[in-house]
Amino acid sequence: MQFWPRVRARHSHARIRTWPKSSEQKLLGFAGYKAGMTHLLISDNAPNSMTKGADIFCPVTVVECPPIKTASIRFYKNTQNGATLVSELFAGSFEKELERKIVVHKKKGREASDFDFVRMLCHTQPKLTGIGKKIPEIFEVAIGGSREQQAAYAKEKLGKEIGIGEVFAEGQSVDIHSVTKGKGFQGPVRRFGVQLRQHKSEKSRRNPATLGAWRAQGHIMWRTAHAGKMGYHLRTEYNKWILKMGIKSDEINVKGGFVNYGLVRGNYILIKGSVGGAEKRFIRITFPIRQNKKIPQEAPQISYISTESKQGR
Repeated sequence: MQFWPRVRARHSHARIRTWPKSSEQKLLGFAGYKAGMTHLLISDNAPNSMTKGADIFCPVTVVECPPIKTASIRFYKNTQNGATLVSELFAGSFEKELERKIVVHKKKGREASDFDFVRMLCHTQPKLTGIGKKIPEIFEVAIGGSREQQAAYAKEKLGKEIGIGEVFAEGQSVDIHSVTKGKGFQGPVRRFGVQLRQHKSEKSRRNPATLGAWRAQGHIMWRTAHAGKMGYHLRTEYNKWILKMGIKSDEINVKGGFVNYGLVRGNYILIKGSVGGAEKRFIRITFPIRQNKKIPQEAPQISYISTESKQGR
């Protein structure tokens, strides 16, 4: 019951409800596409680790992060009913791929004078990757600093490309927001981890032992482990470690390409451990909302990157 209710996500792209606060005048998030996994040999730089200074095995997730483009500036005002959009200022021109996603406004809009904070409406450029689509994902990104600094930064970057190097750095901790893989209709043993019943059980061994109190007259509590749809959930993983950022994709492309993805063509990052979601899934990356100070803030030295084929796995 750690995650409840177990409902499927509405969209394949994650929604961010809370943004971290920052005094830095820049975007507080970015986005990319999950390519797959490989492994590294890194020099352990954790200060209190038992293997400090030794080369250790480290699994990593490859996320391709082509530059994002800014489409508009959104001005918000805090009201009794929450944040309300009071004005929006659009870029001078849009790419034709964006017109397949939304109705592009011909009017440029206006800048608000009375607002509390600013966010930028950005979109990805999947045409720069090899995932086989052109229609971009559109998402909002918060900006750090005071409201005057936010407005000044947004007007400077409106209609321009922003690379991941302008937002994050190697060795930094980030939060990952993604929608996990869909597993389909599964039974209670896999879905909730209930124990298998004895071999002498009269009914199926993979059913829950009891459905509740016998006086319930057929009513089944919502806590009872039952079969149902599993996966495709919105999940946030805190304090993931960026081990490497690069633009030379030949350094990390595996032989034959990543399974169900292909070859990485542009900018990429290597994140320690696994990341939720299937290959080609839209991944959102933000500054950590609760910083874990035990994680080193410097990138380790990488001595080996595995480029062996993953096709047989």
